[in-house]
Amino acid sequence: VSATDVRSATKEQILSLGAKPVFVESVSGIEGEGEGGYATEMSEEYQKAQADLVTRHIAKQDIVITTALIPGRTAPRLITEAQIATMKPGSVIFDLAVAQGDGTGGNVEGSVPDQVVDLHGVKIMGYSNTPAHLPADASALYARNLYNFLSAFWEKEAGRPVLDEEIGNAIRLTQSGRIVNERLAPRLAATAV
Repeated sequence: VSATDVRSATKEQILSLGAKPVFVESVSGIEGEGEGGYATEMSEEYQKAQADLVTRHIAKQDIVITTALIPGRTAPRLITEAQIATMKPGSVIFDLAVAQGDGTGGNVEGSVPDQVVDLHGVKIMGYSNTPAHLPADASALYARNLYNFLSAFWEKEAGRPVLDEEIGNAIRLTQSGRIVNERLAPRLAATAV
């Protein structure tokens, strides 16, 4: 797994997740961090160096996910049809920026919102509203995590989970109709005023 970004601060984040950072090193004096942690638009020299970097790496990838957005602007084109043609047939590209594209793709040339496009044997997809496609998976993940947590404390004789005081107090939000969580109670009291 590898990842790239224009913001140098993300190198540490990529490494912390166990992936390999792939960054443009040939253009010095570049810092793509804008306001609020978003990337800024990069110079023409940087964009060319980034395109060369993507070209060298994309042919080895089975799955590519693009996420580049610049607030208030059209999504930057990161992957061209020529680069897609170098990928193995059966590879998949998910363009998370397709909805902010220019009509000919978001970050990926040829991507079309809400359609799967086959280009040179590579499936390109992206949704206009990706979060709307995730609730079922997010709910299943949450339910599985909750089940695993409660199962660890389940007592057959009691017919319920039995939590010791430390864990119980740390996770309990309410008890007997009162808010008992010491982190939540002050916040709710402040919003009720």
